[in-house]
Amino acid sequence: MATFLYRLGRLAFRRRHFVALIWVALLAVAGIGAASAPPAGSTSFSIPGTEAQKAFDLLEQRFPGQSADGATARVVFKAPDGEKMTDAGNKAAVLKAVDELGDGSEVASVADPYEGKTVSKDGTIAYTSVKYDVSGMELEESSKDALEDAAQQARDAGLTVEIGGDALQAAPETGATEVIGIAVAAVVLVITFGSLVAAGLPLLTALIGVGIGVSSITALASALELGSTTSILAMMIGLAVGIDYALFIVSRYRAELAEGRAREEAAGRAVGTAGSAVVFAGLTVVIALVGLSVVNIPMLTKMGIAAAATVAIAVLIALTMVPALLGYAGRRVKPAGAKSRFLGGARAERAQQRNKPNMGTRWARFVVRRPVAVLLLGIVGLGAAAVPAASLELGLGDDGSQPTSTTQRRAYDLLSEGFGPGFNGPLMVVVDAKGSDAPQAAFTDVSDEIKSLDGVVTVTPPAPNKAGDTATITVIPDSKPSSVATEDLVHAIRDAGAGVRADTGAETLVTGSTAMNIDVSEKLNDALIPYLVLVVGLAFLLLIVVFRSILVPLKAALGFLLSVLAALGAVVAVFQWGWLSGLLGVEETGPVMSMMPIFMVGVVFGLAMDYEVFLVTRMREAYVHGEQPDEAVVTGFKHGARVVTAAAVIMMAVFAGFIGSSESMVKMIGFGLAIAVFFDAFVVRMALVPAVLALLGKRAWWLPKWLDRALPNVDVEGEGLRALAGQADPDEDKVPARA
Repeated sequence: MATFLYRLGRLAFRRRHFVALIWVALLAVAGIGAASAPPAGSTSFSIPGTEAQKAFDLLEQRFPGQSADGATARVVFKAPDGEKMTDAGNKAAVLKAVDELGDGSEVASVADPYEGKTVSKDGTIAYTSVKYDVSGMELEESSKDALEDAAQQARDAGLTVEIGGDALQAAPETGATEVIGIAVAAVVLVITFGSLVAAGLPLLTALIGVGIGVSSITALASALELGSTTSILAMMIGLAVGIDYALFIVSRYRAELAEGRAREEAAGRAVGTAGSAVVFAGLTVVIALVGLSVVNIPMLTKMGIAAAATVAIAVLIALTMVPALLGYAGRRVKPAGAKSRFLGGARAERAQQRNKPNMGTRWARFVVRRPVAVLLLGIVGLGAAAVPAASLELGLGDDGSQPTSTTQRRAYDLLSEGFGPGFNGPLMVVVDAKGSDAPQAAFTDVSDEIKSLDGVVTVTPPAPNKAGDTATITVIPDSKPSSVATEDLVHAIRDAGAGVRADTGAETLVTGSTAMNIDVSEKLNDALIPYLVLVVGLAFLLLIVVFRSILVPLKAALGFLLSVLAALGAVVAVFQWGWLSGLLGVEETGPVMSMMPIFMVGVVFGLAMDYEVFLVTRMREAYVHGEQPDEAVVTGFKHGARVVTAAAVIMMAVFAGFIGSSESMVKMIGFGLAIAVFFDAFVVRMALVPAVLALLGKRAWWLPKWLDRALPNVDVEGEGLRALAGQADPDEDKVPARA
């Protein structure tokens, strides 16, 4: 592989006009496609294999034309102190608002709170339900404006009015912190390279790669039903890995220049060595992201594949466009250690003049001398950070998890005040009596069974369809939607339905947003172990091929588990316990998003293997070339620690930039990935890895002879490039080692 990538790097350097034209053309095509594509429609949140989804599909079939996936709004009214909603003036204001709400072209129905008896027992709170023909993301702005205008007129009449539901749903915004993250990355690159041109290359190529990826997602969003979170995730991961991959190529290029090689030869060798690490690091990320499909949640599968495609683009750009741009840059990209007016280059120059080892070398020597102490300290530290993960509570967000500054949250609180906490999470029970001889009797039996259960406040009479073979029953729990008591009630209803089916032949299914959230959480929990086995197993085999070792990949996997547990502990501490929540803009604490553990396992594993591959391949290279194990560890840090540190800081900055998002899921993902990179890069890879390798010595690189013969030789360390040492063009511009 190293030889192939070496030739590819030289070709891209030599044919830079052609390479640059291809990538610019792809960016233009993707941009035009995104600009001309229809807006994304509704993103169906289907969960195949769950009872809630089966019931939802049955409703679509047996109750056609009810717009089950259409947007809904609950307009909640509260009377002034000392008054009731049944007072003449307040009632007139509500009825006027109901009439105005029913005038919209996209409105399917509006319920009169007085006819529907949706007034609280104390008479102070009432609500009306508005149903639309289209989803919240497809709802026109005029319909949203009409909804808010009707609410405002009722407020002008003296009522407190808030709006819940998904009718006011908007695409998440990332905020200015995303730009700050990119700015931090730019500063780190300038300090690392000591050159604006060298620093600009990784940023430029990463932005082009993300531009192609996100534009392609936007262009396909309507056809493939891709949500707005999909493009944000692709941007987040694409930026991080795009900058890092280009950073490693440019750093190796400068190191090759410092050894006196011609620029085209240096570009070829940089792609042949560091590019090999980029390929395998990218493969681990792609495996982890595509592996999310085993969960069998279409939305999660689409997010993973879209992000994986963006990572693949980042790898291709690093292997082709980076060497092409290095050809354009010419002498403006200086050899490593060359004089520069910037701080990083000046420090490196002074260090070389004094023949003083760099910080990476000094740190590696310290760890090699005291591996047991460093290993124990790192494990204890990560273990302490992981302690909060033992209290992990999972759930999916609803209006109750919104900030108190939003009208959705205030509507949620008013409904809880007037009708009880369970009113915000009603359960929809669907009774399929098509196979029953007495459907009406089956409907009654199910209703009676539910009424006898603990934790039930209200059970509405069965509402059959026109055919009379299916009925819906609405159940109001006495506990809030995200509570354990509500989850227990869902299971109790399903258990009771099993008994009714045995007696009558009617099938009882529980659905609704609350039941769907419960089923999603259980499905994700059940899929976590198989997903871990699949992703870690495939990556383990891949790393055996890369490092030609059994213990190094095993150590890499165990280190990842430590870092991901510590990161989950930090997520629990901030988003569930509320530690530092004000500093991070977390306005409301609550259960951690259900998909967070499995998502973090996938993404963090891929990113963790990036640093493992980049750092340890340099050690492997030194060991293969004859150095002793301890010396190889020091050499790997000498050449890789500074760059890995810069890469980790950049990735943390990019992920942390998404903490400013208005979407709680994006905010949580941004924080979780940023803290995970910190733990993995600076504790696991920079401390535990050299400590373990120092303790293992030559045993770290042991591989059974039969397996060594069976494995393909991918030559990540670039051993095959030695045979090409004399093939550089003798007429090329040579670069002195200190130029």
